[in-house]
Amino acid sequence: MGREDQVEEREVLDSIFPEEITEESEQPIICLDITYPEEYPDVAPQLSISSPPNAPKHSRLDIQEDREQLLEALQPIIEENMGMAMVFTLVSALKESAESLMSERANAVEAEREQVRAEAEEEENRKFQGTPVNRETFLEWNARFQQEIRDEEQREREEKEAEDKKKKSGAQEKKLTGRQLWEQGLAGRADYDEGDEDAMPAVDKLKVSA
Repeated sequence: MGREDQVEEREVLDSIFPEEITEESEQPIICLDITYPEEYPDVAPQLSISSPPNAPKHSRLDIQEDREQLLEALQPIIEENMGMAMVFTLVSALKESAESLMSERANAVEAEREQVRAEAEEEENRKFQGTPVNRETFLEWNARFQQEIRDEEQREREEKEAEDKKKKSGAQEKKLTGRQLWEQGLAGRADYDEGDEDAMPAVDKLKVSA
């Protein structure tokens, strides 16, 4: 097709797709090159898909990687329209296939983002939720509770034994001397320790004067 034919077909397509066909840079641009065999339309046209030189790479459509998939999607259309003019149908099918592919990828990205948001929300909600009570969790809690009681009782016993031992040791250290026992009337002569310096002297006789 010559340049004039291309311009003419573009004008026809613009009239058919006034809203869909744009020149905006954010839209991916697909070039569908069509070669007509001499026997066309009884013989399938030769198709080639490319992108314009220096065209920016689109985030959801890569002509280099998606070319085979897009061309394969046109084969059933060619077979169904054999013997009839099919360029308009092929262009419509190519547009639909490309949009479908982009939509699937956009949905996949959105689904992934939604999954991340859901997981983050679930994690946040988990902070405000207690442990669900059932037989298993109750038994685990009860076992820990009983162990804590046993540990506390053991600690109290050990503290009491240590305190009693301390008191007993202190009592032994504060043992009264013989003099103190005599003065307090707590012991007789037999209770004095002969080696005690503070022991009272022995009294052999007691003289009472009138």
